[in-house]
Amino acid sequence: MEKSLTIQALYDLKETMAGTMLEGLTYPWEALPRIHDFILELGETLSPEEYEQRGEDIWIHRTANIFPSAYIKGPVIISSGTEVRHSAFIRGNALIGADCVVGNSTELKNVILFNHVQVPHYNYVGDSILGYMSHMGAGAITSNVKQDKTIVHVKGDAFDLDTGCKKFGAMLGDYVEVGCNSVLNPGTVVGRDTNIYPLSMVRGYVPSGSIYKRKGEVSCKSRA
Repeated sequence: MEKSLTIQALYDLKETMAGTMLEGLTYPWEALPRIHDFILELGETLSPEEYEQRGEDIWIHRTANIFPSAYIKGPVIISSGTEVRHSAFIRGNALIGADCVVGNSTELKNVILFNHVQVPHYNYVGDSILGYMSHMGAGAITSNVKQDKTIVHVKGDAFDLDTGCKKFGAMLGDYVEVGCNSVLNPGTVVGRDTNIYPLSMVRGYVPSGSIYKRKGEVSCKSRA
């Protein structure tokens, strides 16, 4: 087991409604095929005093602000205080935490967004998990399918893990900042409290507490 890639190493599970599902798994990508069913099960338990059911398998907290032009297809849960802005496109299988921002023309599909996540401008996030307080700059996207359509691996200096997934975007740990117009390629895992420079092309594991400038140029924040 690669401890740096585990759910325990990447996330504070108190900051998501998916905590009960994630705590029983080892690596975060193991949750991707479970998101759909988990949302359906959780949605049925939500208080109608707090959550309004808007359409089939769509539960939205009554304090959330959903712009009229946003498109939402279930199953979806949107938690308290979250804002879904103009022309956002939520394609289903999305568990969106409290006080998040899903911005104009942002597209989500098969994702877990922890509390206080921001994807505010022209982002695509698919088959991914974004940790507490993570933020993707304008135009930053996840690429979730390899061009040859083969199984995604997560690679580091000393490991090569077969994830068993053909669709796998990015696993961002808590407090990750992704710069504008960056591409997170299939199999990207970014450790907690890491900054990704704008215009970066990222693949594989980026250690926690680091600054990613380009492939082969990753520095520790304390020495940056």
